[in-house]
Amino acid sequence: MSPQASARERASDDRESATGIRPEAKGDAMYEAVHAHPDGDATVARHAATAARYGYDGIVVRTREALDPVLVDPTGDRGATGDAGDPAADASTDGAPASGDRERDPAALGEEYGVDVVDAVEIDADDPTSASGSVGNYRPERTVVCLVGGDDALNRFAVEEPRVDVLARPMAGSGGFNHVLAKAARDNGVHVEFDLGPLFRETGGKRVRALADLRKLREIVTNYDAPHVVSANAASHLELRAPREVVAAAEAVGFDPEWVREGLDAWGEIAARTRERRSEAFIAPGVRRGRYEEDG
Repeated sequence: MSPQASARERASDDRESATGIRPEAKGDAMYEAVHAHPDGDATVARHAATAARYGYDGIVVRTREALDPVLVDPTGDRGATGDAGDPAADASTDGAPASGDRERDPAALGEEYGVDVVDAVEIDADDPTSASGSVGNYRPERTVVCLVGGDDALNRFAVEEPRVDVLARPMAGSGGFNHVLAKAARDNGVHVEFDLGPLFRETGGKRVRALADLRKLREIVTNYDAPHVVSANAASHLELRAPREVVAAAEAVGFDPEWVREGLDAWGEIAARTRERRSEAFIAPGVRRGRYEEDG
């Protein structure tokens, strides 16, 4: 058993006695996407420790400055032998961080706290031109690339750009989301984020409006089978909610619980997909280089 797996088991065993929250039943891998210092109010380590206690399998760190990018070792053979379906295994063997600082090393943090720590970036651009430049800069070095939407131009750019993994907060500003964008998101594999943060942190009219936007977005996304992710969009470890709590709160306002679980699981699937594509054994989706190709 790997040190990371052992740490995860210890965290699960200790969680109920330490927090009073019963561990999640294992099924889908539950991930949360967080903002860490300096963009958020907590370090990656604090987020990871809290997420482990709450039963998450991993965290996606949206804050670029919080983690070093994972650099793939071109001489390594992880792609030929690693399990692409196990993000935790990939994280511990996907190369070395750009610096020797363990507090910025996703694999070291993951091993210490027993959760998959995924390096990501959340691009907040003024317009599609600047967004395009940022995507080009960060796509080669980040496991998950998110782009903040909120206006029509950025929402459209994000769903039409296959290098973007997640369109974050598409309803946060003046922009809308329609069937054309949903079809583009589906065709390009861009996940649409459902930010449940207002459900936990807003009251009154702001909460009502946010829930109305989420319901409208859900109707369009589900009708056109666009991929989605779900997040509480925590900026502090104090804003993290256990997966069971996220699902229950969303269900209480009309969301299908299995659909919410799928959205939490999708973050890990995105990370696994990127790690697979980094592998030397990757040729095309569903096709991997085997012994005969290597010998040839």
